[in-house]
Amino acid sequence: MAKPSFRLQKLLRRTRFLLFFLSAAYLMTGSLLLLQRARVALPPGPRAPGPLQALPVAAVALGVGLLDSRALRAPRVSPDLPLSVDVPRGPPAQARPGPRWLRTRNPELRQPRRGWFHHFVGDPQGPPALRPEAPGPAIGGRGTYVGCFSDSGRDRTLKGAVFFDLRKMTVSHCQDACAERSYVYAGLEAGAECYCGNRLPVTSVGPEACNHECKGEKGSACGGVGRLSVYRVQELQPGSRKRRTVTYRGCFRLPENGTHTFPDSLLQPNATAEACSGFCSQKEFPLAVLRGQECYCAYPTPQFSLRDAVDSSLCGRGPEALRQAEYCEVYQTPVQDTRCTDRRFLPTKSKVFVALSSFPGAGNTWVRHLIEHATGFYTGSYYFDGTLYNKGFKGEKDHWRSQRTICVKTHESGRREIEMFDSAILLIRNPYRSLVAEFNRKCAGHLGYAADRNWKSKEWPDFVNSYAAWWSSHVLDWLRYGKRLLVVHYEDLRRSLVPTLRDMVAFLNVSVSEERLLCVENNKEGSFWRRGRRPHDPEPFTPEMRALIDGYIRTVDRALREHGGAGLPGEYVPR
Repeated sequence: MAKPSFRLQKLLRRTRFLLFFLSAAYLMTGSLLLLQRARVALPPGPRAPGPLQALPVAAVALGVGLLDSRALRAPRVSPDLPLSVDVPRGPPAQARPGPRWLRTRNPELRQPRRGWFHHFVGDPQGPPALRPEAPGPAIGGRGTYVGCFSDSGRDRTLKGAVFFDLRKMTVSHCQDACAERSYVYAGLEAGAECYCGNRLPVTSVGPEACNHECKGEKGSACGGVGRLSVYRVQELQPGSRKRRTVTYRGCFRLPENGTHTFPDSLLQPNATAEACSGFCSQKEFPLAVLRGQECYCAYPTPQFSLRDAVDSSLCGRGPEALRQAEYCEVYQTPVQDTRCTDRRFLPTKSKVFVALSSFPGAGNTWVRHLIEHATGFYTGSYYFDGTLYNKGFKGEKDHWRSQRTICVKTHESGRREIEMFDSAILLIRNPYRSLVAEFNRKCAGHLGYAADRNWKSKEWPDFVNSYAAWWSSHVLDWLRYGKRLLVVHYEDLRRSLVPTLRDMVAFLNVSVSEERLLCVENNKEGSFWRRGRRPHDPEPFTPEMRALIDGYIRTVDRALREHGGAGLPGEYVPR
C-alpha cells in the first residue's frame, strides 16, 4: 500500500511543477510580445513623441475603443482582409465597457477572427515612425515638388479623385491617380491620403509642417495633419492607356438662357470635343457642352439634368444630319463632379443607430458610396476592410458602435444582431445576381471575376446550396425582428437612382439639395465595378439550383407582401 501511495505523491509533485512551468512560460511569452511591440514603436535614443509614434498593443486597442476585458476574446474583421488599425493622434480615449462581441452566423467570418490578434501583434514593422532626419520631397518622381500647404475642411482646394492607402501610399502612386483624371496637382496628407485638383491651395506653410513619411516610401514627405505635400503632375500623353478619355453623353436641348445657366464658356473656331473637354477639365467642370464654335462648361442641374436625350442627328451627327441651333452635344470630362465629394463624421453622436443591411453581393458597398456622397457623412461597418478604406470609406476604420457615422454596414442576421439597431435600410438584390457577385468576390476580390476553374469546380454548387438559404433567411429575419425598416431594391436604384436615393436620405433624416443628388447621379459609378474579362457563362445555374432558388424567391416575396410591402420586383419572381 505504501508503494502506490508514494508513486501518487511523486506524480502530484511533478504535475504541480509542470503547471507552474507552463504558467510562467505563458506569462513570459505575453510579456515578450508586448515588449517587442514597444521596442518597435520606440527606437533607442531620446526624441519627442510624434504623431506617428506607435503604442503597445493594449494601449492602441483601448485608445480607439476597440477592446475591453471581454473584447479581447473575439475581435471582428472583414471576411476579405486583415485589419488595419489607425493609431490615434491625440491622447488615448478612456476605455469604456461595451456589449459582448457578437458571434456571426457566417462561418466564413469565424476563421479570420481567430487569427486577428496574432496578426496584429506579430507585425514586425508597426506604423512608420519618423526618423531623426525629417522626410523630404520625393526624388526621381514624374512630377515636380511645389511645396507644403494648409488645405483641409469643406473648402478644400484639392478635392478630386480622393483615395487612401494605409500601407503602400507613395508619391508616384498619388501622381499617377491624379494624372489619369487630367488633374494638374497631386497633394499627399498624413502619410496615407491623396487629393487631386487643378488649383494650388492658398495658404503656404513651412516645409517642417509636412513631417509625415509616406506609408510605402521611406524618407519621402507625405504631408502632415491638415498639411499637404503638393506636386505638379506630369501630364500623360493623349494616347496613354492610363489616361481617361472623354465620354459622349448624348445630344440634348439647350436650357433657356443657356449662357447664364453654364458657369464658363469658350468661343473657338473649329472647336472640337477634345479641345472643349480639355478647357473644362482645366476649370474642373465634369461636363463639356459643345454647340458649333461655342464651348460651355457645366454641372448637371435641375434645368440641365441630362435625362431627356434626343436623336443625335439634331446635333449634326450622322451623314444626313443637320445641326439645330437649340441643341448641343454633351461630353463627360475626366474630372470629378466635386459638389458632393466632401464627407465628414457626424458632429455629434447619432441618437438613432441605423443599419445598412444586405446579403453579401447585394451591392452594399456601392450603396454606401451613394449614401456618403448624398448626405456628406461617412458610413460605418460592422467589419474592418482595408481595401474599402483605401477606396475612400474613411468610416471603415471607425468603431462600428461609435455612432459617428450615418449608418453601419452589416450582413448579419438573427434576432440578437438585428435588435441592436433602432432602424435599418434593408437592401435586397435578385438572388441570382447576388450569388454570382459574392462568388466573384470570394474568388477574386471586390473588383475581380472568378476564373473558369472556380465555376466548374465542386465549390460552386456547394456555395449555391448554402448561400441561397442564407439569402432568404437574411430577409426574413430582418422583416421579423427589425424595428423600423425601409426596403430598397438594388434594381430600383439602377433604374431610378435620384427618386430612390431621395427616399433613403429622408429615412436617414438628412436634408439635401437637388443639385447634390444630381452630383451623386453624375458620380454614381464610383470605383466599385469589376474589371477584366467577364466569364463566358455569368450565371452557371443548373435546373436543380434554379428550382431551389425559385422556392426561396417565392417565400421572400410572400413575406414582403404580408409585411405590407409590394413584394419583389417582377424580374425576381419565377414565371
